[in-house]
Amino acid sequence: MKEKNIDILNKILKKTYNNRVISTLDHFSGFYKIYECGYKKPILVSGVDGVGTKLRLAINYKKYSLIGEDCFAMCANDVLCHGATPLFFLDYLACGKIDYTIVKKIIQGIAFSCKRTNTCLIGGETAEMPGIYKENDYDISGFCVGIVEKDHLIDGKKFIHEGDILIGLPSSGVHSNGFSLIRNIFSTEDFMKIFQKKPFYETLLIPTKIYHFPIHFLLKKFMIHGLAHITGGGISDNLSRILPKNLSAIVEKEKIPIQPIFNYIQKKGNLFDKEMWNTFNMGVGMIIIASCKDETSILKKLHFLGEKPFVFGQIIKGNQKVFFK
Repeated sequence: MKEKNIDILNKILKKTYNNRVISTLDHFSGFYKIYECGYKKPILVSGVDGVGTKLRLAINYKKYSLIGEDCFAMCANDVLCHGATPLFFLDYLACGKIDYTIVKKIIQGIAFSCKRTNTCLIGGETAEMPGIYKENDYDISGFCVGIVEKDHLIDGKKFIHEGDILIGLPSSGVHSNGFSLIRNIFSTEDFMKIFQKKPFYETLLIPTKIYHFPIHFLLKKFMIHGLAHITGGGISDNLSRILPKNLSAIVEKEKIPIQPIFNYIQKKGNLFDKEMWNTFNMGVGMIIIASCKDETSILKKLHFLGEKPFVFGQIIKGNQKVFFK
């Protein structure tokens, strides 16, 4: 039974391979040839992340493939913030007792996202840990390795200038942050209530958006000064980490198209604005920082790609603070 399941997982992984992968699941590690990537001064960019307590909701409603999609997106978007193209991905899956039907669905979710971005899923680890996890519990982490030419590495602390603008790309929803708070606010019955024509839990479980294609399209055409993936801590925490020491950012909240789900969460939980903005992405999944002279051209390109970008702030002199108004 075990060998049969390994063969099934191997087939899923192989569908994401290219000719640079020279390992299989029989090896103790994954092998990938970077000398064939065509870079003069290659920089490897790596990221690791998980799905957080969104897992609890996904497990309760048996939406296992979404776990894999979220895990990949959280890692790939972080690597993307430095202009890197993802090469390969590995996962670490822990559980109380292995159910290969569930494991297969989770891995299929990862493989689906890998395939969309030409990323190879070259291995991982499935750990059965009774005593640490309950029988039906699962936890997952992902590891993404990308590559970028040294001269094209994006570092906001070096490139962001006073007068630059903040361009937002919409999130697909809550993404993968704030679920401990959400689960404290809403009951099991609340999750089943209809919200925007479907059960509320389905809206909450919409996978994290992957920003690979619009960002790489822009990188070929424009000088992007900084990129920030908005995850835990909201806009303030994630934007401030890429600002130079002598600069700050002004965020104009009224220019952000806040999605209905955030208003719904705030009203139900009776939450202050500060807690909302320090916990959730509030509708901003990725922030692009660029020169104001490129504003019209960048927005035009993003609209052409089917995105709905919005300008919602600018860079000013300061001390790495993010101000809301």
